[in-house]
Amino acid sequence: MKRALTTSATILLLGFTTLAAPAQIIPTDPQRRPAIATPDPVTFLFPEQVTVPAGKPSPVALHFRVAQGLHINSHTPSDEYLIPTDFSIPSGAGVRVDRAVYPPGATFTLPADPKSHLSVYTGEFAIQVQIVAAAGNHLVEGKLRYQACDQNQCLPPKTIEVPMDVIGK
Repeated sequence: MKRALTTSATILLLGFTTLAAPAQIIPTDPQRRPAIATPDPVTFLFPEQVTVPAGKPSPVALHFRVAQGLHINSHTPSDEYLIPTDFSIPSGAGVRVDRAVYPPGATFTLPADPKSHLSVYTGEFAIQVQIVAAAGNHLVEGKLRYQACDQNQCLPPKTIEVPMDVIGK
């Protein structure tokens, strides 16, 4: 009985201590506000693993998704100062890109500049890549470089990893 009273008293004391603790104040100044993790504007969907004939050019479709409300410049943007979307595989990976065929971009007009027409990707898109793999199992860290924008501003250019397990047989 005495032990039950001691346990109850401890629980009550902890509860009062928690209530008496000062509340955490989140600064309203944007520069002092804690960073909130946001998802990448572009996500690699699939394939995670492919098996291809060793030493022969083989087609692989790489699927991506652009976050809702954003767009990225196509591989052939409408102005030379815009950053194109580009897929690459670093040298020494045991796999190389023989060629890549990018989808045509959709025409996008910014509300602030109706005369300007951009070539962009939104939603899901796929890059048709022809790869050549050496014999063996290769964990490839492909790269997709892009610049994401909304209707008002662009984020800094970004490169995401495109991890694939390529088996050359």
